[in-house]
Amino acid sequence: MLDIALLREHPDEVKKGIAAKNADPKLVDDFLALDQTWRKLRQELDAKRAEQKKLSAERDIESGKKNKAEMRQLEERIAEAEVSRDGIWLKIPNLPSADTPIGKDESANQVLRTQGKPREFPFEPKDHLALGEALDIIDTERASMVSGTRFAYLKGDAALLEFALIQYALELLTNPKIIETIAAGVKPGYHAKPFVPVVPPVMIKPDVFQRMARLEPKEERYYIPSDDAYLIGSAEHVLGPLHMAETIPEAELPIRYLGFSTAFRREAGSYGKDTRGIFRVHQFDKLEMESFTAPEDGVTEQDFFVAVQEYLMWSLELPYRVVICATGDQGDPDARHLDIETWMPSQKQYRETHSADYMGDYQARRLGTRIKPRVTGQESGARSQEPRVTNAERREPVFAHMNDATAIAVGRTIIAIMENYQREDGKIDVPKVLQKFMGKEVIGE
Repeated sequence: MLDIALLREHPDEVKKGIAAKNADPKLVDDFLALDQTWRKLRQELDAKRAEQKKLSAERDIESGKKNKAEMRQLEERIAEAEVSRDGIWLKIPNLPSADTPIGKDESANQVLRTQGKPREFPFEPKDHLALGEALDIIDTERASMVSGTRFAYLKGDAALLEFALIQYALELLTNPKIIETIAAGVKPGYHAKPFVPVVPPVMIKPDVFQRMARLEPKEERYYIPSDDAYLIGSAEHVLGPLHMAETIPEAELPIRYLGFSTAFRREAGSYGKDTRGIFRVHQFDKLEMESFTAPEDGVTEQDFFVAVQEYLMWSLELPYRVVICATGDQGDPDARHLDIETWMPSQKQYRETHSADYMGDYQARRLGTRIKPRVTGQESGARSQEPRVTNAERREPVFAHMNDATAIAVGRTIIAIMENYQREDGKIDVPKVLQKFMGKEVIGE
């Protein structure tokens, strides 16, 4: 959620920002009206409390009883007003960053850079499903009989390719030297802390999902009434709350997690080529990055995440481009959203395979995730070897800044590899960096 001071002191700025994200600016007016009521009631309660002290000192028992009853009524009204106000507060999306393009939808997205040149085939390239069926490594027909439409069996080399991608990404992102190289390319001396691998739960409580600001749109979620829980749509949904209601010592930052999970999405409204094969299915696997940083490192951390994504794509030798998404193509908690789109030969276009979301302190404020500032030697009276805060002197806890990003979207990366590495005989070359994990150089031999 947004800082309440920002809403109270700069409502027009907030209205403009959320309108750019296709949200109703009236939310701000509704919030402020309820907030004014809440503040007025609090003032009345404070006055009653002061009066109660006076009546107690005067031993005026009857007046004290009456005053206490009025205080209880005010407390009930305050609680009701707070619930109504906070319900609106939670609906107000994050404000877009200054460099986010303004636009109602993805048509306003802007390409920042392109890497690699799409391969020119001497034959008509097939799509991944045609390739997979011919090699008997993707089976959607039997999956539809067992589970319904938009599910698939990955078999043989397709299954091996999934685990090769996972092993490769885990090897890279837990390697201090590689992380240091990537971080230095973003900013000299930037934090070179490797990722901590996590296998998280795939179910989440509704209130925690709401705190993550990822519950909506509910029609995209799978809900289990008997457990009052949702199946996650990405590992970020359960990595973000790892430090819910905690205060993290600043010396431990950044905290970086790499979560592997199965994800579940209804993908309502999808049609055409997107529903063919494994591009847009109800169940898929992902490796997801999540981090907690100090406020001054938030944007740099997102740039670092994108650099990690680019390193992976570059090493897989897949043509891609980096896109900054417009206000209308952002999620509610996002302040800055970048995508990586990879070339798909069968579609003759770039398609999204990765996203990177910077939330600022929006999610952390809802989750109650704070940072405990360093205590310097001067402040503690001791000699400290820790560097002082360079951005600003912090003496009180602040909310953490959070980032999440795709490391490997397994299904879509398999599609990109199969289509870009296909041969005329229907076999598929294995990217060099994956061959040691696959134990072979060609799929289909």
